[in-house]
Amino acid sequence: MKLCDLSPAKGSRKNRKRVGRGVGSGQGRTAGRGDKGQNSRSGGGVRAGYEGGQMPIHRRLPKRGFTNIFRKEFAVINVRDLERFESGSVVDENELIRCGLVKGPRDGIKLLAQGEITKGLTVKVNRVSKSAKEKVEAAGGSVEVI
Repeated sequence: MKLCDLSPAKGSRKNRKRVGRGVGSGQGRTAGRGDKGQNSRSGGGVRAGYEGGQMPIHRRLPKRGFTNIFRKEFAVINVRDLERFESGSVVDENELIRCGLVKGPRDGIKLLAQGEITKGLTVKVNRVSKSAKEKVEAAGGSVEVI
């Protein structure tokens, strides 16, 4: 068998429908759009969410809650994530972004206590939980809140 002998399986490839190319094509004149109405016209159709004049679902459903536009969004890392760094190294925002633990700048980085750590590191973050700080210090490291 040669490359030139290969062909797709029967029925797996289908030509696209060329509409509006004359009456003899079977898809001429109205091009499958029907005779009249909004959707038969060029540029026709309705906007997203329009329900024919019926009150749209996004207006029928009750609105609840509150969105705080001043909310701060912190990138969260855990103590177990710090295990990849060498003992004695300084772990700050740039280092966390470089190794892929934090994606891009947020409003800060928070260290949480999930997992264990065995290496002494100097960790510089914006926020830290009490138990995470204890774990890092127990391993011989320190936490600086910047």
